Amino acid sequence: MGKRLISQRRGRGTPVYRARSHYFKGEVKHFPQEGVGQVIGLVHCAGHTAPLMNVAYSNGQENLAFAPEHIRVGDSVTSTITAVLSDPATQAPLVLKEGSVLALKDLPEGTLIHNIELRPGDGGKLVRASGTFARVVAKSEGIVRVLLPSRKEKVFHPNCRAAVGVIAGSGRPEKPFLKAGARFWKMKARGKLYPHVCGISMNAVDHPFGGKCSHIKGRPTQSPRNAPPGRKVGKIAPRRTGRKR
Repeated sequence: MGKRLISQRRGRGTPVYRARSHYFKGEVKHFPQEGVGQVIGLVHCAGHTAPLMNVAYSNGQENLAFAPEHIRVGDSVTSTITAVLSDPATQAPLVLKEGSVLALKDLPEGTLIHNIELRPGDGGKLVRASGTFARVVAKSEGIVRVLLPSRKEKVFHPNCRAAVGVIAGSGRPEKPFLKAGARFWKMKARGKLYPHVCGISMNAVDHPFGGKCSHIKGRPTQSPRNAPPGRKVGKIAPRRTGRKR
């Protein structure tokens, strides 16, 4: 018979497991147009691990972006789509500032970047956590190779955009929660499941491994192939058993 598993309860979308997204400040994406903006404020959002900055552009629009290290209110950032390597007013070479958004093909090798687009125009999908950064490793015709925080190299389209700098808030994982209540409210703000309870510690009505005494399953941990939803828990059934000859 089916059980009231936590994964099933979360899938129903009840308020118990629903993220309080109406408290979030907004979605973080690259500014879809070209222009020069000014940082008008730093924002804390419970839906993001990194601090955000509110940027006001010259055309009157505002945009949320990840705040890099060393950014201050009043600094100017640049959002470009095509190659703009010089200041149109003074014709001086454009200096790469933290928080500016450029295409990967316009960034020199060795530049530290964050919020990288997987496809040109999607607004940024990778390297968005606090304290993380990627590095432009090499550029060749048609591809740009980037070293990700996982130490894995990934190939991107040259027109994919990224923000310059290291995302602020690098010391966040080093601060302890000190008590379970602080972690509970942190996870609740983002709709994450906490605490994690193993199946053998539950009651029999909540999980197939529940009941009996603690830490004794009482049934095989390998789920049957024809098990219905609610019973297919534990180890996945292998394709074959026995010694391969």
